[in-house]
Amino acid sequence: MTTTIAGIAIPDSTMARAATELVRDTEDDLLYNHSRRVFLWGALTAARRGIGYDPELLYIGAMFHDMGLTQAHASKDLRFEVDGANAARDFLTGYGLPERDIDDVWASIALHTTPGIPEHMRPTVALVTAGVEMDVLGIAYHDFTADQRDHVCAHHPREHDFKHGIIDHFAQGTIGKPLTTFGNVKADVLALKDPSYQRLNFCSIILGSAWPD
Repeated sequence: MTTTIAGIAIPDSTMARAATELVRDTEDDLLYNHSRRVFLWGALTAARRGIGYDPELLYIGAMFHDMGLTQAHASKDLRFEVDGANAARDFLTGYGLPERDIDDVWASIALHTTPGIPEHMRPTVALVTAGVEMDVLGIAYHDFTADQRDHVCAHHPREHDFKHGIIDHFAQGTIGKPLTTFGNVKADVLALKDPSYQRLNFCSIILGSAWPD
C-alpha cells in the first residue's frame, strides 16, 4: 500500500522500495528520517510552485543525499556529497534508467550543499536542495503550512536533538578528510567541532602558487 504523508505519495516502485531498504539498513534513525523529510519538503515545494518532477528520481536523490556520511559509502578523499552521489549512481545502474536521469540524481546529491546553483537546474536537482535547505536550515519554513510541517514530522520526527545531531553527523563524516571542506559549508562544521582544523584560504593559495605573477 502506498503511504501518503502531507498529501504526498511516497514512491512504492520496486526501485523505490529497494532504495528505502538499503538506506534504512545503512543509515541511523536521524539520517533516515531526515532523508525522508527532504523528499517530502522537496515534493511539497514542487506542488506549491507548480513544478513538474519525477517522484522516483527525487526520492532516490533525497534518500541517498547523505549516504556519503556513512562508513559503508565513505571514501578517503572525496567530498561526502560525491560519495553519496556515486552510491546512488551505482544503485541506479541496474534499473535501466536513461543516463540523463542518473546524471540528474548524481548532480542533485553532489550539489546539495552548494547554494545558489541547484535552484537553476532541472527539477530533481533543484528540489533535493530545496528539501535539504528546509530541513537543515529552515529556509522557506513559513511557506509550508503548520499542518504540513506537523504531518511530516509526525511520521519522520526531528528527534535526537536534530540541530546538534546533524552537525555532529557532518563532522563525523568530514573530520578524517578536512581538505574536502575547502570552499564549501562543511568548513564551518569542522571549525566548530575540530579544534585542530585549519581552514584553507583561497586568496593565500592564489598568492602562494608557483606562478611568478
